[in-house]
Amino acid sequence: MPWLYLVLAGFLEIVWAFFMKKSGGFSLPVPTAITLVAMIASFALLSAAMRVLPLGTAYAVWTGIGTVGAFIVGVVVLGESATPARLAAAALILAGIALMKVSEAGGT
Repeated sequence: MPWLYLVLAGFLEIVWAFFMKKSGGFSLPVPTAITLVAMIASFALLSAAMRVLPLGTAYAVWTGIGTVGAFIVGVVVLGESATPARLAAAALILAGIALMKVSEAGGT
């Protein structure tokens, strides 16, 4: 269950990052509200996951999901560039997340 909480927290991090971008520096009320609600929910789920998972693993996976997810949303939805170097960086982050999960499999 903690891994499910962690993945959901990571997806909510993508949501709040996207809506933060859309909030116009917190000047638009609806995107600002979505940002804040998604942030609170993301932190709550991360906190629940950390009851069982080690700090370093949980935080690295959470930020990794958010980082790669925000990158994908930026490219697909916002039309940001997907250069070979940026794609390689995202792949390395994904590899790190997978290694964190595999290395934790025996411990929990």
